[in-house]
Amino acid sequence: QVQLVESGGGSVEAGGSLKLSCEATGAVIGDMGWGRQAPGEQRKFLVTISKSGEANYYDDSVKDRFTISRDRAKNVIYLQMIDLKPEDTAVYYCWAPLSGTYKIMTPEYDYWGRGIQVTVSS
Repeated sequence: QVQLVESGGGSVEAGGSLKLSCEATGAVIGDMGWGRQAPGEQRKFLVTISKSGEANYYDDSVKDRFTISRDRAKNVIYLQMIDLKPEDTAVYYCWAPLSGTYKIMTPEYDYWGRGIQVTVSS
C-alpha cells in the first residue's frame, strides 16, 4: 500500500520561499506530483515529475516560481516554491497516480497525502 507524507509547510510573507517534501512508502512506480486546494476551490494539479526525475507538467500559475524535483534513492519528491503570493495559500497535497502516469488521472483512486498548509500573508 502506498503512503505519502508531506512536510515543510508553514506561513511566510509574500515574496518568501518554502520547500515542501513528500516521502513515499510502498510501491510508487511512476509519476508523482503536487496539487493544492484553496478555500472554496476545487483541488488543482500543479506539477508532476516522472520516475526518472524529469518534470512533465507545470500549471501556468506556478510555472516560473515552483520547481519539482525527485530523489529516487530516498523515494522523496520536493517542491521548491519561490516568490510566494497570497493566492498560493492552500493545502498542498502530494499525489501519485494509480496508473503510474500523470496522463491518466483518477483522483478518487489515486494516492494522496493528507495535505499540508501553506499560508502566504501580504
